[in-house]
Amino acid sequence: MTGSGLLERERVQRRILTVLILGQLLAGAGLAAGVTVGALLAEDLLGGPGLSGLPSALFTGGSALAAVFVGRLSQARGRRPGLAAGFAFGALGAVGIVVATSLESLPLLFAAFVVYGSGTATNLQARYAGADLATPASRARSLSYVLLGTTAGAVAGPNLVGPTGALAESMGLAPLAGPFLLAAAAYGGAALVISLLLRPDPLLEARRWEAADTDAEAASSSSTSSHPGDDTGPAAPARVWNADVITGVVVMALTQFVMVGLMTMTPVHMRAHDHAVTVVGLVISLHVAAMFLPAPLSGLLVDKFGSRAVAVSAGLVLLASGVLAAVAPPESTLLVTVALILLGLGWSLGLVAGTTVLTTSVPLAVRATVQGQADVAVALSGAAGGLLSGLVFAWIDFRGLGFSLAALSLIVVAAVRPRRARPVEVTAPVGG
Repeated sequence: MTGSGLLERERVQRRILTVLILGQLLAGAGLAAGVTVGALLAEDLLGGPGLSGLPSALFTGGSALAAVFVGRLSQARGRRPGLAAGFAFGALGAVGIVVATSLESLPLLFAAFVVYGSGTATNLQARYAGADLATPASRARSLSYVLLGTTAGAVAGPNLVGPTGALAESMGLAPLAGPFLLAAAAYGGAALVISLLLRPDPLLEARRWEAADTDAEAASSSSTSSHPGDDTGPAAPARVWNADVITGVVVMALTQFVMVGLMTMTPVHMRAHDHAVTVVGLVISLHVAAMFLPAPLSGLLVDKFGSRAVAVSAGLVLLASGVLAAVAPPESTLLVTVALILLGLGWSLGLVAGTTVLTTSVPLAVRATVQGQADVAVALSGAAGGLLSGLVFAWIDFRGLGFSLAALSLIVVAAVRPRRARPVEVTAPVGG
């Protein structure tokens, strides 16, 4: 690629990152609603904490379905239609939750949570778009900037539980429906931003640049080759689901399971020990900030030290989070907050490390599809974490849940095996 071509590509990449970050600023507020009050809403409607993890399981399960849809649509038509459609469905689901709450209809509520999960899936799928045109040396940082864009909305969202609750009451709705009014507006705004401004499409543009580079290399090769008969044809494509890709998906799925499991039950645990809802919102805000705010640091560490080292660090940080949550006195807001901050940081490290592997190791021709499939595993893992966390909490309390998730975090460390060094062939000297 020529110098002018590189400059043009960098200019387009900066524009794409700006638009993606703007969309994420809005989408983050939509993401925070389900995280903050989903379990509390279910506890109120179901009359107990045993199934309070069900909304989290439903919207993360819905995000699994949406990940397939967004991935396939992006592969066929580009990132712009895929992301815009995903955010639009997230807004529709949020409206459905508000309606279901006003009608006190559990079937409609649960169905709406599934559709609402589209916003969560799309919020995460946007990170892949940030890396489509990035250079290999800056891919982790590029996708981390998109994650960083989620921070403002995601942090503000939980702190707006009180004001949005008051707004909902003034409209004759339940206070806990308020955050979902915000979610509907936030996801709808993100859909408009992506649909109108994400031009050129990053995935389609990356394919165009790759095709141009391939044509240039082919022309150069044909002009310099003096032995046409030596051409053996194109190399066979590498196996897509290789050990590196599988390890990256496992790391992301396990970190998602641990994060969702502990995060979902923390509001229920805190309210059971007389913490005000506004305090719960603050704690979740700090947790969400720790998920997205350190993303550039996570990207820098991956670019500098590699995905494997950062994935191991993620497992160790999640381990510390689970242990601290388990041993913290229930009345200690400070220690619970620190545990949730560590939980967010561990998730950030694991997600950026795993995502970088997928972006680096998978060819452009199938990248969006494979990324969508990988996010299905991540979403299903989160759904399992949300559902099982409520059952474990009801069975052996929050302390037992913390220790259980801490033990599971060790699997993240065990899953990351060091890369085997290739054996060095030693040849005897001629005549020796």
